[in-house]
Amino acid sequence: MEKNTHLFSNRKLLLLLIPIIAEQFLNSLMGMADSMMVSNVGAAALSGVSLVDSINNLVVQAFNAMATGGVIICSTYIGQKDFKRANDAARQVLLVSAFISFALMFICLIFRKSLLSLIFGTIEADVMDAASIYFLLTILSYPGISLAAAGSAIFRAQANTRLPMNVAIVSNILNVAGNAIMIWGFGLGVYGAALATLSSRLFSAIVLLTLLRKDGRQISIRSYHKIRPDFPKIKNILAMGIPNGIENSMFQFGKLAIQSSVSLLGTAAIAAQSMTNIFENVNGVAGIGVGIGLMTIVGQCLGAGRKDEAVYYTKKMVVWGYIAILLSCLFTYAIARPVTFLAGMQKESAELCIYMLGWITIAKPILWAPSFVTPYAMRAAGDVKFSMLVATLTMWLCRVTLATFLIRVMGFGAMGVWIGMFADWFIRGIIFTLRFRGGKWIHKVVA
Repeated sequence: MEKNTHLFSNRKLLLLLIPIIAEQFLNSLMGMADSMMVSNVGAAALSGVSLVDSINNLVVQAFNAMATGGVIICSTYIGQKDFKRANDAARQVLLVSAFISFALMFICLIFRKSLLSLIFGTIEADVMDAASIYFLLTILSYPGISLAAAGSAIFRAQANTRLPMNVAIVSNILNVAGNAIMIWGFGLGVYGAALATLSSRLFSAIVLLTLLRKDGRQISIRSYHKIRPDFPKIKNILAMGIPNGIENSMFQFGKLAIQSSVSLLGTAAIAAQSMTNIFENVNGVAGIGVGIGLMTIVGQCLGAGRKDEAVYYTKKMVVWGYIAILLSCLFTYAIARPVTFLAGMQKESAELCIYMLGWITIAKPILWAPSFVTPYAMRAAGDVKFSMLVATLTMWLCRVTLATFLIRVMGFGAMGVWIGMFADWFIRGIIFTLRFRGGKWIHKVVA
């Protein structure tokens, strides 16, 4: 292949990926800023918010999975230059996202207290009080999360990644400013943090849906109230989205299962694990950004009938993923001590957090890229069931089982979580690499 025949030049790749990485990175940094502000309210507040966020992350992943189905299908149609079908599919993605998010919001509002008790069991009263307040208000943001995810996905399918990034920048600034005003200005504590989060998520959804109405784009959606179900298209979207949703949901369910073990270790360990999770999210966003961009790249390549280029770009993005993870891990470790200090963490929690993050900084650059970047390409090709099966099995048979054993039986403490995670990454990476080299994944192209 001659370089000038590639569908995506290096410049085009960078223009696609950098805004995605910046958006993901900003979201994680803002999450860290949120936690630092809440941490100053007290360890119980931080623990309560973190426990609820482990539930909310499950919901966010499910919504992102539906959006992923939209990226796969819309980018494939765009690669085929079939813009009418791309527009029709985008309308159904929004409809499905709205329906699922409102249904889930009402269910969680009704059963919110039972869910907290079921998942976390008996925890300290002040932690449960903080969790109850935060959960109630963040449930109301579910439609905002879902529609913003769908809107961003539709723009990314068109290789327009800058616009979602700009919206995310403004939204996150509003969130942090809202936190500062509500927590420190009005002294509303966890209640103020939840209000700021709710407002920023609704803002993102409204802005993205408004911008999708503009003419002159490959996908432009008007008259939202006139969208009606097209069940064959919905079936196609769900065929891509549901396996991704199951995979992502199992991932978050696994985290919840592990969190239930960590919650037995006391408030100091919960706070340390919560902050370590935030750091680990930050040092992974560059790699996730590469993977998200790869879905658009592979989808458009396969839509254009360029299977050889889909393979070429996947290999290239795995290498870029290694580089991205290494740099972001080093950056995150460098800022860890100042962040834990500014967050006002107790010495015991801060030291445990730094210790666990040190091991993550060693293991993640070696193990992460083949286990996570590679399956993004497979999903874009429609090979979603294999990815779902592998990720679910390695999560439960390796990460959850091993981590639970190490914490509850062997007394490893919170570090047991990360040993289980490293083992999961290692096994998953081997399986996905073998699948990629075998070539079966590329024959699952979306019709």
